[in-house]
Amino acid sequence: MPSGHPSTRVVPVANLREFFKDELHGALEKQQVAVEDQTEHYVVNLLTLFSRSEALYEQTSDGPRLKPLVVMLSEALEAPSAGDRNRALQRLGDVSLFIAGFFAQSFARKLIDIDYHIAMGGRAYATLAEALSRGRSRVLGNVFGELAEKFQPMVDALNELSETSYAHSDKDILRLYEIWLKTGSRRCFDILKRLGVDPTASGGTAFAGGATFSH
Repeated sequence: MPSGHPSTRVVPVANLREFFKDELHGALEKQQVAVEDQTEHYVVNLLTLFSRSEALYEQTSDGPRLKPLVVMLSEALEAPSAGDRNRALQRLGDVSLFIAGFFAQSFARKLIDIDYHIAMGGRAYATLAEALSRGRSRVLGNVFGELAEKFQPMVDALNELSETSYAHSDKDILRLYEIWLKTGSRRCFDILKRLGVDPTASGGTAFAGGATFSH
């Protein structure tokens, strides 16, 4: 769970991978997102890997940092070999999925928002799926293809997982609305409805009492 989250708490876990497996499966079911077993297995391994900061962040002279997504894309496009290119695209997709899934609220008031990560990650996985669509890597290519196709619903499931102990309140409405407007998140739509807000795609949001606000 992101640092500084309103409901951050330490939960003792004997087996981190089994914890993510159970929590992700429950989140996918709650969000009604159906994926192949291999795809779910891949995401569980990704969550387990990135639970270690040294796997997510890169060491620089200024300390651990996340490389900008556009730099990752540039490195993939300029990679000296097909293998290097595929590894760079995989890293881009993986980081985009994890950050969008676990840090959605932290993008508020920043120039780069969650929709940018969804677009970059989805395209990286789609390109990777095409490159691996034939030969011995076909099964892995299918995994990346499904992640590309269902990137946003998967982000919703990870948002659900990361906010397991968090109860949304009225103060979250504007940010939830922003995310829904930019990504079409079914999860954000449902939460807004539960908070008494009826989001509309026409540019306004109607509250249960009849008031509206515009974006």
